[in-house]
Amino acid sequence: MGHALVTGAGRGIGRAIARRLTADGHRVIAVDLDEAAAKEVAAEVGGRAVGCDVTDPDALRALAASVASLDVLVNNAGIFPPAKLSTLTAEQFRQVMDVNVIAPLLLTQLFVPHLAASGGSVVNIASMSAKVPTPGTGAYSPSKAALVSLTKLCAVEFAHTGVRFNAVAPGGVRTEGAAQVSADPEREARFNDLVPLGRRALPEDIADVVSFFASPDARYVTGQVLYVDGGLTEATVSFLHAAQNVRKP
Repeated sequence: MGHALVTGAGRGIGRAIARRLTADGHRVIAVDLDEAAAKEVAAEVGGRAVGCDVTDPDALRALAASVASLDVLVNNAGIFPPAKLSTLTAEQFRQVMDVNVIAPLLLTQLFVPHLAASGGSVVNIASMSAKVPTPGTGAYSPSKAALVSLTKLCAVEFAHTGVRFNAVAPGGVRTEGAAQVSADPEREARFNDLVPLGRRALPEDIADVVSFFASPDARYVTGQVLYVDGGLTEATVSFLHAAQNVRKP
């Protein structure tokens, strides 16, 4: 097919996306701050590894200069530092926005010419937190809401290039980052009971939707956000029932 670049490809959802896009026939450029993790993924899928800090504009320019052609850009790199708004510092907020929003913007600017030449697409990895404010996540919810808005704006403003822009918004996913939460069987069971489809997502569930957006099957789809959350963001009644069933001692 062509080349696909995936940021945050060293683990979790990014790794699953690298595997799936490789299975689709793409040669994957695995980009990660952790160069060793990027190399591990690249070796597995037969792609290329790049260690890169996506908040460094010079590093991004060097990355773009090293890529001759590109068919798919997946902006997956993201950070999730827990913090209450009451104690969140401006520097912490900027750091999250730098990784989760500004980096996708800069990468888009740099790679639109490549993608326009190939008739390619951009897939941004957002979160259900873009739709459902999540207390204790600090800048994460605002950053993912901004990424969804950026996706839609890019779809309109870059429409003349022929490049498509869409976003995938996962719910709870079983990744290394969620391992501590998932390790508690009782807590995990309570979470799964509230998910209409009955379980936490696997990284592959997200990767399969990225594959669709990147494929010719989505040739007439742009500016969309798809919540891949097992119905969690629509489960208001389930939460109300759970709350009503809590018995006070």
